[in-house]
Amino acid sequence: MSKVFSFTGTDDFLPGGPIYPNPKEPSLFLSRGRQVDVYFPLQKQSRFSVPFDISGEWFEQKQKQKPKTSIESLPDECLFEILRRLPSGQDRSICASVSKRWLMLLSSICKNEICINEITRNENEGEDQEYSDEGYLSRNLEGKKATDVRLAAIAVGTACRGGLGKLSIRGSNSDRGVTNVGLKAIAHGCPSLKIFSVWDVATINDEGLIEIASGCHQLEKLDLCKCPKISDKALIAVAKNCPNLTELSIESCPSIGNEGLIAIGKSCPNLRSISIKDCSGVGDQGISGLLSAASFVLSKVKLQSLMVSDLSLAVIGHYGFAVTDLVLSCLPNVSEKGFWVMGNGRGLQKLTSITIECCQGATDTGLEAIGKGCPNVQNFQLRKCAFLSDKGLVSFTKAAPSIESLQLEACHRITQIGLFGVFFNCGAKLKVLTLISCYGIKNLNMELPAISPSESIWSLSIRDCPGFDNATLALLGKLCPRLQHVELSGLQGVTDAGFLPLLESSEAGLVKVNIRGCINVTDRVVLSMVNSHGWTLEVLNLDGCIRVSDASLMAIAGNCPLLSDLDVSKCAITDTGIAALARGKQLNLEVLSLAGCSLVSDKSLPALKKLGDSLAGLNIKRCNAISTRSVDMLLEHLWMCDILY
Repeated sequence: MSKVFSFTGTDDFLPGGPIYPNPKEPSLFLSRGRQVDVYFPLQKQSRFSVPFDISGEWFEQKQKQKPKTSIESLPDECLFEILRRLPSGQDRSICASVSKRWLMLLSSICKNEICINEITRNENEGEDQEYSDEGYLSRNLEGKKATDVRLAAIAVGTACRGGLGKLSIRGSNSDRGVTNVGLKAIAHGCPSLKIFSVWDVATINDEGLIEIASGCHQLEKLDLCKCPKISDKALIAVAKNCPNLTELSIESCPSIGNEGLIAIGKSCPNLRSISIKDCSGVGDQGISGLLSAASFVLSKVKLQSLMVSDLSLAVIGHYGFAVTDLVLSCLPNVSEKGFWVMGNGRGLQKLTSITIECCQGATDTGLEAIGKGCPNVQNFQLRKCAFLSDKGLVSFTKAAPSIESLQLEACHRITQIGLFGVFFNCGAKLKVLTLISCYGIKNLNMELPAISPSESIWSLSIRDCPGFDNATLALLGKLCPRLQHVELSGLQGVTDAGFLPLLESSEAGLVKVNIRGCINVTDRVVLSMVNSHGWTLEVLNLDGCIRVSDASLMAIAGNCPLLSDLDVSKCAITDTGIAALARGKQLNLEVLSLAGCSLVSDKSLPALKKLGDSLAGLNIKRCNAISTRSVDMLLEHLWMCDILY
């Protein structure tokens, strides 16, 4: 069969020599996009000669000749037998380009069905790596590119080129979307598949995933999202055939329930991570069966938008011996009792990171119990917990003093008392503090107990907390003298009088500063920051600071040699400031944002060209004084820079 495809037309068509000395030259591989892995040889135009003496006798002889038989007339069974005897993976890839029929037949050939005799094997030794089990290659199909034909091409083309290790399918072609046929091709041709992700594909069902499980025994990570026709039957097949499974993520798959999760827990001894979100069929029985069976290996657990009860949290607290990361989000049926029992189960001794979001049961009592039962927690995030107050937060930090990172978001009952209670209990180890939309934190005009400054906190982020005023910010500055990363965005009530004490009390050099949306900050703060921390500053965001002007850019140009990212969007910047920035000899900007700077005009074109020598990104959106002609010139000159306009 290989002789047929290596035919060069030497004798009959071109006596002088072959058209293609080597039809398998790499230059003959024509690209059909990133996801197609088949070989397309160049086609030659057939030549024929007609005798000059066209007589009736010649026509009679032609009519008596038997019609030629094409290989396409063979039934699929015969053609299958021929194709599975091709000597190398490259030959199979060549044949896949003949027709869709040949491609689909080749993609249906399993590894153990390939028939290669000993002579051919010796001839091709060292040339082709047949069906490598390493799984080096990765393929991503999205939207219109996600079709059965492309999956078949991937299955045939990757077999002899390192093997397919990762496959991601997101969305599907509305006309010719991915079906079980495409998954079957992958199952037959890609036994080395280790990571398989399917998102928003409603055209596949249990049959396709069962094929994957049966053919890809090395599967380690499985991610299913919005696959309504996948049920417990498919998960049971995965549990039975894929013992190496380490990560399982299921989201918005209503047909998956308790039975499949129990099977995974019993048959996958290496399971390390489980994430279940918005699956209406999953209840306490499935979570309990999974957790109890995988209690000594399961380290990451994420339960989100499930109708489980206190029983599931009790099981986590009792059987979570190996759990290090726990996320509990949007569990409306879990009460205070569930969190209390989980904390008192004493099974979460290894827990280092916990996130609780939108859970009404996360009260002061439940949080205190979690702190006592999880003494080694280092990363703690609380989001939208409406019933948590200062008492619970202080009790938690007192019981779990090992916290290094604390994030509070939309916890409106937390006040200034709870905030400074955190510093009192775990200030010695706390490194990162983040407060987002906590409306209860404001100046209470009361005396607070003496608190020693924290030498460990290097990152402080306060976003959209309208109660923060100058006094609170100045006090935080005294408590955090070693800050390097500061984000104080959306604090419209803070003026220079609040920022300056924080900058002055910072002993370590600031590296990243974000004061986006602080409309009352002026050049005075920027000048102080640049003079004190200019030699360490790498990122500076002044977006929306409408009182910052050219004076700040002039100071930045001469004092910030390490600055790589500068955002002065919607500031009072003019052409004079841009020119000063371009004259800064030590400046090495990579990203510059001028969005909404209406006073920057065409006069800044030379300065922007000069800055563009180092820029990788430039944002000039809504700079209405810059003409279209200038934008075109910038695009032409700064061809290596990504320009937003």
